[in-house]
Amino acid sequence: MIKITLFSTQPYDRRFFDAAADPSIEFTYQEAALTPHSIALAEGADGVCVFVNDVLDASVLEGLASLNVRAVFLRCAGYNNVDLATARRLGIQVARVPAYSPEAVAEHAVALIMTLNRRTHRAFNRVREGNFNLDGLLGVTLHGRTAGIIGTGKIGIATARILKGFGCRLLAHDPMPSPEFETLGELVSLEQVIAQSDILSLHCPLLPATHHMINARTLAAMKPGAMLVNTSRGGLIDTRAVIEALKSRQLGALAIDVYEQEAGLFFKDRSSDIIDDDIFGRLMTFPNVLVTGHQGFFTVEALTEITAVTLDNIRAFRDGRVSGNEVAVQV
Repeated sequence: MIKITLFSTQPYDRRFFDAAADPSIEFTYQEAALTPHSIALAEGADGVCVFVNDVLDASVLEGLASLNVRAVFLRCAGYNNVDLATARRLGIQVARVPAYSPEAVAEHAVALIMTLNRRTHRAFNRVREGNFNLDGLLGVTLHGRTAGIIGTGKIGIATARILKGFGCRLLAHDPMPSPEFETLGELVSLEQVIAQSDILSLHCPLLPATHHMINARTLAAMKPGAMLVNTSRGGLIDTRAVIEALKSRQLGALAIDVYEQEAGLFFKDRSSDIIDDDIFGRLMTFPNVLVTGHQGFFTVEALTEITAVTLDNIRAFRDGRVSGNEVAVQV
């Protein structure tokens, strides 16, 4: 028997993990996020299972190690919230779910593009109120537009395939590009994809090199009136710079499923609360901004795969074998 504490547990997490029950793995579900203040909830566990906004910095990892926690299992692909060097020093193994239904995130990215372009979210509200006026709902035809993809991993490729089906001209940039993209579009420099795209979609991990890759300089280099889409990690975008670009009309539209300060907002019902994040509040005042709450991954297929891979990572750790999903320290 191996004991695992799941942090940031939502009802759907419990549903999928209970459905895939393994009698050799004992789960304890915690609604609380893993932070320096909730470490004690992991007492008695051999490992913790965490999500995108849980904190696994040096202090948290040291606290977990003091409780004899020996493994961290991520229910996601990204691991920017984990201090890998400290984990290695403490002998804590880290494993992730490297890919899960990339089409789910890609489809959500394109849904954001379509919704924002054709203003269907605003049209829906108008029609419910008996307003059938089309003024203010004018969009553009995607066919023939240039779509830029930053990051040609599985999600980036899936997004490119969909946009190719719309008849878009595709450009992409990736330091380690996928050869598969060459059948869909043209691989170019970062500067070229930023400057030439009518729609720029981000599909890359959050690393020191990609933090705030969309900033005042890169926004100024974009096509005036272009659309920016981010379904990857909030930290890829300097939100203050984006607000200024929206105010000046340099940036034509923004669609995000992630937000740099989302940890205090997303995955909870805040409808009865005062949201005291002034930057987020300013974003929500723009009619050309569309925000969803990190739901790009949220499909039956993706949750089924996340659960299955996480369980296999746990079994591999328990049995002393390599799952192939262990995360190494970046050097």
